[in-house]
Amino acid sequence: MRPPCTSSTSSTSSSSSLSVFISFSLPLLLTLLTLLTSLSPHTDNMLGILCTLITALTCKTFFFSPLDFTLFSNPNLCLMSFLCLLTDVDAAKVLTQTPAVHAVTAGQQVVLNCNIQRHDNDYVRWYKQVPGGVPQWVLGYRHSDSLKHYGSGFSSDRFNSKPTSDIDYQFIIKQTETGDSAQYFCLTWDDSAKEDVFGQGSKLIVTDSRLSPPVLTVFPPSRSELQSKEVTLVCLSSQSVPFADVTWLVGGTTVNSGVSTSTAIQQPDQSFRISSHLTIQTSDWNMDKRYTCKVSLGSQTSEKDINKCNACPCSSLTSGWSDGC
Repeated sequence: MRPPCTSSTSSTSSSSSLSVFISFSLPLLLTLLTLLTSLSPHTDNMLGILCTLITALTCKTFFFSPLDFTLFSNPNLCLMSFLCLLTDVDAAKVLTQTPAVHAVTAGQQVVLNCNIQRHDNDYVRWYKQVPGGVPQWVLGYRHSDSLKHYGSGFSSDRFNSKPTSDIDYQFIIKQTETGDSAQYFCLTWDDSAKEDVFGQGSKLIVTDSRLSPPVLTVFPPSRSELQSKEVTLVCLSSQSVPFADVTWLVGGTTVNSGVSTSTAIQQPDQSFRISSHLTIQTSDWNMDKRYTCKVSLGSQTSEKDINKCNACPCSSLTSGWSDGC
């Protein structure tokens, strides 16, 4: 790392003139080079070259002697040059996926987008991940020759990828099925970091009016909980797709405080289960308020109510749940 520059009280007329020239030209040069860099990915090194040159001209440590850290006459200009050098360090590539969430009806075509920020590698891969499962490689696309490679179980019949620019790629699913509901990730190689980089993912929800509505079970607080200030209601939803909207209502009004909902877990029968918890004051439970768990899958919605009194038939001395209203 280069030593920091310090100011000096001495100066010569020639060095002063050079400093004044650089002071006036620096903002213009930086603006010009930054613009050129943004216009073409092949000019990334030009800004670094300019910064090195400016630092050499403004700091004597680079121009005269490595032991003399004095500046001609402008310490602020030297600091600007040093910061300029720091900006030349390549940041890690960031992949941006849109939309974050996309809901469609079965049979429709879906297009998911991925921006890879820099064109330093022309191979982009797409992965599918069902909640609770491992990522599955769907396909890879190479920009230079439009070559595609497909993972096991995926083919060009329904899955495709294409670029719209050097840094923008599309992932296309034709004739979507409910089984396509998942999180999809794009991935590419980052030359600066020397590693693979994932996007943040796009959640795809495919609904079908023929789907069975979610099956709900709501559990009251346990007897031991009733001795504390707070109790928890539990709602279990069994459904055929991994994504669903879970809502709790108190007396018909939606509540957000005290709600915790898990991601879906796939069951051996290929269905999915979601659990949602609502934490409330024990005093509210004892007031016999009506609590509702509502789960929506597209146009399919299921609701289940519970309060202290209607929980009585479900409880017994051996069940572990509260007994008595």
